[in-house]
Amino acid sequence: MSERTLFQPVDLGPIQIQNRIVMAPLTRSRATPDGVPREMHVEYYRQRATAGLIITEATNISGEGRGYAWTPGIWTDAQVEGWRKVTDAVHAEGGHIYLQLWHVGRVSHPDLQPGNALPVAPSAIAAKGQSFTEEGMKDMVTPRALSADELPRVVEDYRHAARQAKAAGFDGVEIHSANGYLLDQFLRDGANKRDDAFGGSVENRMRFPLQVVDAVVDVWGPERTGIRISPVSPANDLTDSDPKSVFLPYVEALSERRLAYLHVVEGATGGPREVGGFDLSILRQSFSGLYMGNNDYSPQLAAERVASGAIDLACFGRPFISNPDLVRRIALGAPLAPWDTATFYGGDERGYTDYPPMTPEEVARSGKAA
Repeated sequence: MSERTLFQPVDLGPIQIQNRIVMAPLTRSRATPDGVPREMHVEYYRQRATAGLIITEATNISGEGRGYAWTPGIWTDAQVEGWRKVTDAVHAEGGHIYLQLWHVGRVSHPDLQPGNALPVAPSAIAAKGQSFTEEGMKDMVTPRALSADELPRVVEDYRHAARQAKAAGFDGVEIHSANGYLLDQFLRDGANKRDDAFGGSVENRMRFPLQVVDAVVDVWGPERTGIRISPVSPANDLTDSDPKSVFLPYVEALSERRLAYLHVVEGATGGPREVGGFDLSILRQSFSGLYMGNNDYSPQLAAERVASGAIDLACFGRPFISNPDLVRRIALGAPLAPWDTATFYGGDERGYTDYPPMTPEEVARSGKAA
């Protein structure tokens, strides 16, 4: 299957993107301790601006939402100023960039919370795993259950972050409702054991995530709002007894809101694509906007699924880390450079902005081979 199918332009709300290749949100833990993007973020994203769309690394909506050391935020003016340099650089290269809005919920540690408070969650149920703190890995703790009276405040944190993203010059935002983080925790019965209006039935479990979606849409409009879900992924120790019964009505409710795209982690996050649960193609059929597929996509698989109509957009993660010119390499059918997992999280420019693009000689050879 020719990779040329990935180079058909497509309308993403009011903007047209020039290819179907999306840079996935990739946590790299290189912001300041206060969550401000550094100058190396500017270069990192600028290098990858040939993607049809860049989705930023997950970005904390508040201090409470933080769950990993050195991750960026969007709730302070200093963070906005740091991100504005990034968006300006991407736009100068002709690219488009969305900010991913993130609250980790229980997947945190008091060392990462304001005032060393407990992380918050729908219910006081700890996730099995460790948190990445500035002092190293530490076991996750039992979180504090959010009261119903607190939920409007968290919704407003999302609204404020959405406004800040607009001030930073982004083209739109993606709501992180996947991978075992706060919105996903409310959706799934493995973490949500509430007996109030936000727990129990599927309708109740969807209530808070949809309130968040409505608040963000109120700022950006549906045409510049996307959302990410991971219906069958066990990431961050999250499960559900019947994911189809949750995610089908959730996606139908998102479709009614006419969001720009649905970003689906197909299978286990960072793991196998084939995971039991249900046939995810039903979500594609139930959503009115663009469908973005994610998880272990090769250029060939992406081209096949775009050509068949299974997806509209293909999201690439780790290949973008080690191939700043990934779009060009795919276009030429050139080999992809390997990545160094030791430099994924934390550190400086090494393994971040120093992966080289193809040399003119490599480009010439690939052109002849093509």
